[in-house]
Amino acid sequence: MSSASVALPRTPAHAAALSTQVRSLAGRAVLRTLRQPAMIVPSLVFPLFLLAVNSAGLDAATRIPGFPTDSYLTFVLAVPFIQGALFSTMNSGQALAEDIENGFFNRLSLTPMRGSSLIAGQLGGLVVIGLIQATVYLTIGLIAGAGFAAGPLGVPVLFALSILISIGFGGLGMFMAIRTGSGEAVQGTFPLLFILLFFSSISMPRNLIEHEWFRTIATINPVSYLIEGIRSLMVTGWDGEALALAFGIAICLIAFSITIASLSLRNRMVRT
Repeated sequence: MSSASVALPRTPAHAAALSTQVRSLAGRAVLRTLRQPAMIVPSLVFPLFLLAVNSAGLDAATRIPGFPTDSYLTFVLAVPFIQGALFSTMNSGQALAEDIENGFFNRLSLTPMRGSSLIAGQLGGLVVIGLIQATVYLTIGLIAGAGFAAGPLGVPVLFALSILISIGFGGLGMFMAIRTGSGEAVQGTFPLLFILLFFSSISMPRNLIEHEWFRTIATINPVSYLIEGIRSLMVTGWDGEALALAFGIAICLIAFSITIASLSLRNRMVRT
């Protein structure tokens, strides 16, 4: 397939064809994930396990003067949403890398399938998985006693932000898969992304971090603002600044990751 095939459709017929391709590829991505519990179960269980450990072990932090809530569970409930999004990086990238390794990608390149359909289809699958993750995390958190200051109107905002973050990180996974064609390379990026998570305001508000070097890293780390945007809905209710920063960074991450994934896809299709 030539690089021109990734151009946007210009006629209703092209738009309909693109829509059909996206639906087919998105459905395939979702079904493949659901049929492989090893891909989705860790993204649900591991963040909830860390939530339980952290909320129990660090509850004394709520007694620090200036801590924003008396429930550490409420404070840390934002973290599983980011961890789930990081798992999206591995899942989306791993699936695409497998398609490249087993020749499915090469067969697709001989069809009228557009490059934009491939990317949109993979991301469509991420949206479905992201909704499942967000529903499970929020439900378990509320059952366990976490607060949600934003109330019912905050739920769709939480889901929208969570999905945008998943798409942004998922785009990075797709870039690594397309660039390297290796599932091992995709898996290798997972620990690196987790470093960003742990050098953020994951466990403590930035203004209460004692060590200046750590506070500085957390302040320049964009993941901190993604966490704080989700956290604001649970702790303070409606914090316009925190939400604006979180949505803005998530959208920038999507634009960046999808752009580099698209460019890498175009180059790989030319080589194919």
